[in-house]
Amino acid sequence: MRTHILGFPSIGKQRELKQVLEAFWKGDLAAEALTETCTALKKRHWRIQQDAGLDYVTTGDFSLYDRMLDITRMLGAMPPRFAPCLKDAHPDLYFSLARGDARRNIPALEMTKWFDTNYHYLVPEIDADTPWHREEHPLVADTRLAGELGFSPKPALIGPFTWLALAKARNGAHKWARLNAVTAAYADLFTLLAPLCDRIQVEEPVLCTELLPQEASGAFREAYAALNTASNGKLMLTTYFGPLCRNLDLALASGCATLHVDMVRGREQLDAVLDKLPADTALSLGVVNGRNIWKSDYAQILPLVTRAVAALGTERVLLGSSCSLLHCPVDLEEETTLPEHIRNRMAFAVQKCAELTDLRNIAENGDNAALAANAAVLRAAAGHADSRIDAVRRRASAVTPDQLSRRSAYPQRHAAQAWLNLPPLPTTTIGSFPQTAAIRKTRLDYKRGDMPEADYLAAIRQEIKNCIAKQEKLGLDVLVHGEAERNDMVEYFGQQLGGFCFTQNGWVQSYGSRCVKPPVIYGDVYRKRPMTVDWILYAQSLTQKPVKGMLTGPVTILCWSFVREDLERGEVCKQIALAIRDEVLDLEKAGIRIIQIDEAALREGMPLTKASAEDYLRRAVDAFRLAASGVEDATQIHTHMCYSEFNAILPWIAQMDADVISIESSRSGMELLEAFTEFRYQGEVGPGVYDIHSPRIPGVEEMTDLLRRALRHIPKEQLWVNPDCGLKTRQWDEAYPSLENMVVAALRVRESLR
Repeated sequence: MRTHILGFPSIGKQRELKQVLEAFWKGDLAAEALTETCTALKKRHWRIQQDAGLDYVTTGDFSLYDRMLDITRMLGAMPPRFAPCLKDAHPDLYFSLARGDARRNIPALEMTKWFDTNYHYLVPEIDADTPWHREEHPLVADTRLAGELGFSPKPALIGPFTWLALAKARNGAHKWARLNAVTAAYADLFTLLAPLCDRIQVEEPVLCTELLPQEASGAFREAYAALNTASNGKLMLTTYFGPLCRNLDLALASGCATLHVDMVRGREQLDAVLDKLPADTALSLGVVNGRNIWKSDYAQILPLVTRAVAALGTERVLLGSSCSLLHCPVDLEEETTLPEHIRNRMAFAVQKCAELTDLRNIAENGDNAALAANAAVLRAAAGHADSRIDAVRRRASAVTPDQLSRRSAYPQRHAAQAWLNLPPLPTTTIGSFPQTAAIRKTRLDYKRGDMPEADYLAAIRQEIKNCIAKQEKLGLDVLVHGEAERNDMVEYFGQQLGGFCFTQNGWVQSYGSRCVKPPVIYGDVYRKRPMTVDWILYAQSLTQKPVKGMLTGPVTILCWSFVREDLERGEVCKQIALAIRDEVLDLEKAGIRIIQIDEAALREGMPLTKASAEDYLRRAVDAFRLAASGVEDATQIHTHMCYSEFNAILPWIAQMDADVISIESSRSGMELLEAFTEFRYQGEVGPGVYDIHSPRIPGVEEMTDLLRRALRHIPKEQLWVNPDCGLKTRQWDEAYPSLENMVVAALRVRESLR
């Protein structure tokens, strides 16, 4: 059996990619030096795969920013607004698409979540009659280099149907009318790749969803017939993030030499695949989980491998990761402070490569020592005392329906909240303000023991004081404390909750150079003590304006953590919700009467098929309501969602029963708000008018226009004004003038409504 992974993390185990990207963007690093670091990272990652015993090394998985953007550039699918950038040198044009062009005031491509993960991709835009100018995909040079260095390369790229399915049509364009042109570009690419390798990984995760329209399904066989011809019969049709379900027959009829299926999230599909697999098609089993940090359970995986081998023989079976290891940290060897009983059961990307070799050796050679060692580690972890706390489980099992509902319906609550005395179109921000180098150094010095606690507390209070003063000067109506004490919106809370632990270097790419270090949930979750009350109270003491208490919601904490696998996720989420509920009630008791509970990941965690989505959404909504519903009518509950297509689930968002929701909408030009025209949302809404993921400073006219567009869908009595998301990743010289313009735009539109 041959072994491979679908992709390796690009960032480097010390986040080398992040460092060189940000240095390049600042003008401190030349393009040549950026390229040198990227090439060194690729070589290192290929060597890791080969040294682990894998038969193939994956090329094309490395990206300067985003693999969907790499396909967009290959096709030359440039939206018309980027025409002034066409003559820019590489990679300036590429980064203009990703981050916008501040100099020319051109907004970036829209960004949203990659299926049900926390990775963000850049959404392709297809305009009517816009000419495309093809470029060579960088994986051609990478594949050639890997071969020259003695590796066995397997080039990987996102497939044409997934790229088109996730693209957005603009200005009357019909995106599927571009299918022939897209297929022709892929065919040309496969012609170049075929002599360099014996397998080409073409990824079509869209086949695990219900996103393909009938016209696309009808064209699938013909398109793949042409692509198989161009590749000389070397394509591996690659699916992941779930079972193929209704698209199984379509995938099996592709004519590809190999089919890859996800055995972690689609274990139940194996028999159907084996029954129908064409006699000349090999099968790649995605048996090692690419989305968690826990060791594989070899005893659970081996029956799948045995069944496949019995049906097909070893020559037609490959073993791989379920999806790209992009979603995992790089190397467990970097972790030296974790408790042994937790570290022993972990596997990061490097270790997952080795697991595939173990599984092959067990299946083919009867390596019982490796099987026994794996079983022993998992058995010891399951029996450890701190994984189960009976009091936490009793409280979760005792939750009653009345704990999931506010005391009164929204109209009565709205009247009770009149004491806030807010103007029309009230202005606020989402929560975080720029995390300056001084703030990061303060936290680091305190963490290392180089700063006394009293000095640390004084320094953070000064940052909060400065943040409140800036907001007062800007004229914002509802303020925030700025979150100077928080390194991350999930990690901060995990550090104060029981059942969590933390890695030193477990970084995972979220988008571009943005990396997160997810907490690890290994045991039952509970709140040890109040987590935010003192900081929020101090901020409120500095101003007469209301200050929002800022919390992260239970679904987002769950989705943005690595979650234990020995307890159902819904139960873990309920435990987190009860911990957040305790914090909400303590904030209210202390006098904080606007509380924001961010659920940025609500849409992200939804299963990819309708059959599973409703149950998830009910549990997710109940978790939010459990966290939020204990307060009095006069306390205003906010929630925030960003970079998730939520139009289809607006009725579920309404069931969350928040008083105010804020959402990302500036990159899409408020098009997401069309759903509010069809669905009458009774609460208040803050659509983002400022894209915080781009360094450009939007002007007053731009934000005024966005607000007027928003008013077409949302009544003025319900409209708030805010950025798309928190400002922690921006610099003050970007954030402050942008907020100035936002406030001016709000005042201008407010005046026009009188």
